[in-house]
Amino acid sequence: MTTSDPTHIFDAAIALAPAADGHYTGHTHPAYANMVGPFGGVIGAALLNAIVQHPQRLGDPLSLTVHFAAPIADGGFSVQARAVRTNRSTQHWYVELIQDDGVAAFATAVTAVRRDTWHALDAVFPAALPADSIAPAPAIPRAAWTACYEMRFVDGIPGAPGSESASSESLLWIRDQPARPLDLLSLSAICDAFFPRIFVRRPQWVPIGTVALTTYFHADAAQLAAQGHAPLLGRARALNFRKGFFDQTAEIWSTAGELLATTHQVVYFKE
Repeated sequence: MTTSDPTHIFDAAIALAPAADGHYTGHTHPAYANMVGPFGGVIGAALLNAIVQHPQRLGDPLSLTVHFAAPIADGGFSVQARAVRTNRSTQHWYVELIQDDGVAAFATAVTAVRRDTWHALDAVFPAALPADSIAPAPAIPRAAWTACYEMRFVDGIPGAPGSESASSESLLWIRDQPARPLDLLSLSAICDAFFPRIFVRRPQWVPIGTVALTTYFHADAAQLAAQGHAPLLGRARALNFRKGFFDQTAEIWSTAGELLATTHQVVYFKE
């Protein structure tokens, strides 16, 4: 299910060392630093990694919801993962990230054994210029994690401060930098790699923070293997900004036009 590469910066950032049954230790990585604390996508991937490594795991990840309960400081942390219910083909998980004797983030997840069934796709693959025809966007110095992704914007790149857009939607090609074969762990992190929609709708720096992030995985191992390290096409938008919070939804597509994941989050912002 995974294509872990111990030499890749992403794998170093989500690495967990087994400490006891269902217990692991990890450490934040400076390459994935954000404006305050670490990039949420890599924290979510580390929590998912605890499930992936767990000897009791049944099937592959189907859904992951991460709650960011408190600021995560640079440094070490512990992770505890346990299966709270195992059925014939699905398994339900609870995972905690603990720092300074308190829960800083926690996640619920479902893993499942997938079987061949009838299938259909109602979502429409977005029309986009080829990735290699678009120049990569520069990284943002105050958010180190942006240097860990190659982003090529088709539309919806944040504008100059003080401007305002009629839409919060972005369409872009994205992949790990340096390139890395796709797996469910890196896919989960990429699902949080869209700039907060408020920075597109009304480009000005304000304090923000993801409160909860849910990702649904639609891909199987064959689809991920076929994608390799080619760029993914992502589309993100918000539906509502109001009273200090906004939502954000996104789709992740393969180059072959397959919907690999969808994601939804709610974000706090401060005026």
